[in-house]
Amino acid sequence: MGSRLLTAAEVAALLSVPRSWVYEQAREGRIPVVTLGRYRRFREEAILAWVEGLEGARGTEGRR
Repeated sequence: MGSRLLTAAEVAALLSVPRSWVYEQAREGRIPVVTLGRYRRFREEAILAWVEGLEGARGTEGRR
């Protein structure tokens, strides 16, 4: 396992958002999550890639 697993609190601190937002996004399937029974963890590598993807998508808005 090459990437560290983060808690929702750690992801919230990384993204500067409330922990409740992280849980909501995970529940809605909008943020990559690893479910371990009743626990939710987030691969640091996947979260960083997800953010990069958002940056790329943002640059194409309005271009048609």
